[in-house]
Amino acid sequence: MGNTYIKLRIYGRIGGEYREIKLLVDTGASYSWIPRRLLEDLGVKPARRVRFKTIEGRIIERDVGHVFVEYLGEIAPTAVVFAEEKDTAVFGLHGLESLGLEVDPTTGQVRKSEALLAL
Repeated sequence: MGNTYIKLRIYGRIGGEYREIKLLVDTGASYSWIPRRLLEDLGVKPARRVRFKTIEGRIIERDVGHVFVEYLGEIAPTAVVFAEEKDTAVFGLHGLESLGLEVDPTTGQVRKSEALLAL
């Protein structure tokens, strides 16, 4: 099975400007990684600095902020990493769950979750 992508809108604030972006879905990433330039263009400000462990085992630090994402008419807030030039842009688990989405294990496509886990 190939990679799964999602096309969505990113807003710095509800009712404000947005950008459409196509991202690789990465259920192994906690947060979504969005290019810094795009986030700055939307007026998103870093809220904190976070340490991340890369797949190679290196520790890196990146700014993290908050945006609103829209997919199929649903809008939800999510945390995003300000991705640097060499970072891969991905849509992570926090974004998927905030929109009530999951990746269908059979088809590899993004779909609406039947129900969110309560406990």
